[in-house]
Amino acid sequence: MDLGLLIIRLVVGLTLAAHGAQKLFGWFAGGGLAGTAQMFEKVSLRPGRVYALLAGLAETCGGLLLAVGLATPGAAAAIVAVMTVAVPVVHLEHGFFAHKGGWEYNLVLAASALGVAFAGPGAFSLDAVLGLSWGEPWGVVALIVGLMAGGLVLLTRDVEQHLADAGGTPQPQA
Repeated sequence: MDLGLLIIRLVVGLTLAAHGAQKLFGWFAGGGLAGTAQMFEKVSLRPGRVYALLAGLAETCGGLLLAVGLATPGAAAAIVAVMTVAVPVVHLEHGFFAHKGGWEYNLVLAASALGVAFAGPGAFSLDAVLGLSWGEPWGVVALIVGLMAGGLVLLTRDVEQHLADAGGTPQPQA
């Protein structure tokens, strides 16, 4: 089980760290802070630069922490938070499958990180070396904190402006 957790942590964590590096530094053909901020402004995450920085840090730091197995529930919470925003803001309208820009990839990343938070990072982790013991209760904490943080970002999003920019009109709330 410990080797399996290590493999999941390394693949998911380093993948997310690379995505964060695209946002923060423009590495791996990413847009960097300026390009990511511009894209975030288009989807009504304003100020774009602040949200680009937060998303980049959540992905980079959360991914690296997950990869090395340190503060695992916090890493999972950061990953859940950023995916909670990415799905409705960017991917939901494209359906489920990633080849059409859908949200399946985001789901796999968030669920994998959350699964590690529930299981604990395993023996091959810095948490284990430091004697930190995580498990199911901390997985629940990671889920709640991640959803709350992502939800807070979604609540601050200027949806009416986004609809106006897209040529639509806001729908009345029921």
